[in-house]
Amino acid sequence: MSAKILRIADYRRMRWKNGGGWTTELAVSASAGDGGDFDWRISIAEIESDGAFSAFPGYDRSIALLEGPGMELQFDADEPVRLDQRLRFVRFAGEAKAFGRLLGGAVRDFNVIVRRDALRAEVLHRPLVGPMVFLPEAATTWFVYLVGGQAALKDVAGMHLEAGESLLLQPGDAARTRVLSGGGEVVLVKLTSV
Repeated sequence: MSAKILRIADYRRMRWKNGGGWTTELAVSASAGDGGDFDWRISIAEIESDGAFSAFPGYDRSIALLEGPGMELQFDADEPVRLDQRLRFVRFAGEAKAFGRLLGGAVRDFNVIVRRDALRAEVLHRPLVGPMVFLPEAATTWFVYLVGGQAALKDVAGMHLEAGESLLLQPGDAARTRVLSGGGEVVLVKLTSV
């Protein structure tokens, strides 16, 4: 399994077209097709005002509050869903018409978007207490975001993470188990090919 540390300087920050916030793209995987599509994207959004979410037909989304008072999501005529508990993920279809209403000020949220016909995403929020083992699987990519604390990849010099940095573990030539150790909290994204 190959391992790559993503530093804050590696992320790409961009203003929304509607001016209502910012997206910081932590990592993205290009698809085999053209047109700028992706198989998966992991990002953090800074939402400054109420507004409609961008549509992603054919994709599945997972979103959770990272910082701030929270937000209410309205999907068409369904009952609104409140995102007011930190790092409790809500899943929804990318083609759903979603409108976000802030609950008392700007928020930051964690987002995972995957192409439905290519991948399944499992998103978990976990404490990091001691070692966390990642076994190599041919069709699985792991993305680890260090929310807080410090961590290091065992047996690899220079593979230290600080809060806000990420670790990308992808299938590689060597069937190598990876061990992340440290203290803090992480968001784990397991991306499995279908």
